Amino acid sequence: MSERRFPTLGLWSLGLVLIVAALCAGVWALNVRGESPIPADDAVPFVATPQQVERGAYLARAGNCAGCHTARGGAAYAGGLAIETPFGTVFSSNLTPDQATGLGRWSAAHFWRAMHHGRSMDGRLLYPAFPYTDYTLVTREDSDALFAYLRSLPPVPQARPAHALRFPYDTQAALAVWRALYFEPARFEPEADRPADWNRGAYLVRGLGHCSACHTQRNALGASDLGLPLGGGLIPVQNWYAPSLLSADEAGVAEWSTQEVVDLLKTGRSARGSAMGPMAEVVARSTQHLNDADLRAMAVYLQSLPQHGARRSRAAQADGAAAGSPDSRGGKLYEQHCAQCHGPAGEGAAGLYPPLAGNRAVTMDSAANLVRIVHGGGYLPATAGNPRPFGMPPFAHVLDEAEMAAVVSYVRGAWGNDAAPVTPLEVLKLRPGALR
Repeated sequence: MSERRFPTLGLWSLGLVLIVAALCAGVWALNVRGESPIPADDAVPFVATPQQVERGAYLARAGNCAGCHTARGGAAYAGGLAIETPFGTVFSSNLTPDQATGLGRWSAAHFWRAMHHGRSMDGRLLYPAFPYTDYTLVTREDSDALFAYLRSLPPVPQARPAHALRFPYDTQAALAVWRALYFEPARFEPEADRPADWNRGAYLVRGLGHCSACHTQRNALGASDLGLPLGGGLIPVQNWYAPSLLSADEAGVAEWSTQEVVDLLKTGRSARGSAMGPMAEVVARSTQHLNDADLRAMAVYLQSLPQHGARRSRAAQADGAAAGSPDSRGGKLYEQHCAQCHGPAGEGAAGLYPPLAGNRAVTMDSAANLVRIVHGGGYLPATAGNPRPFGMPPFAHVLDEAEMAAVVSYVRGAWGNDAAPVTPLEVLKLRPGALR
């Protein structure tokens, strides 16, 4: 009986595959046909002005373009950086004006199409690891300035390595389906009832700054949850949690002063918090270089975001010594490894070591960042305003998963902190590179 069923199932499976393939091909064809070709008169040689080049250099820093398009130890903007995703590895492209491997044969219109439509010079659909879902809001004027700056760089001959993505994520048909579901080109529309600095901040945060690329939860197909943009999300593979900018329990700044927000973006630290992990890289490579007017505009916009939700109640502790008790295993580990800097009562040291008592980076629902800091260390960015920041050493070589879970649980439950404890399995899952 089973010998007769297998061929039938095989034919049904083949038919299903053909139907899906035809559907994908149809969506792909519609995706291609739905976009106007580049006009011939817009593909003329691009002549940049010095003002455009200068403006483009500033915008490249605002977008942190070098952060992804520079491989470790490689030439700036020459690409080749491996970007790990849940679907495999993609490599960033060469943005220098090399004729064979970079932007040398591109026109300003080609570059605009990549920014606004997510499509390469040859019409190929780009992977959304390049955040065109945010860059689509960038104006044509700013796109041309960016292109002018990139064309002014010395050309570097460096071909992009081939992407290493699993099937079917490595196909243009799959990309076309993804785009049909999750992407539509857009333009930034200023809100008439908002002041100019709010609109400027919205443009930077939602466009070039592409803050939602990290601070928004992603679904199983890697698309951002547009129902709650900037509502926080775990960064895939890196396993850092980009906290919600819509919650005072996480990273909301509605109750901060504007200057405190500016300080954080400019120096990596303020009276109310500090930047570590991926955010420290953003400050070091991008926001510290922005002018005060743009930093203030971003602060004004971030302070205006609506605040949602309150932290959930703490989970019940297991039997035995409470995780936040000094007599617990975590309490003893804290006294041995942490108290000399952060204080016996988690009070910290002003200007040197942050307090842990009442620190929302410690007590927010996700313990990912606290685990990552204990595991790999925590370092503020070195900036002009904070050139010699203090940092925390890694403890991965000192503590195992059970010990890390114990000390993290202690910190989250001591001195009036009321966050849930962490298990050794959670610590293991939050190690860098672990998929959840």
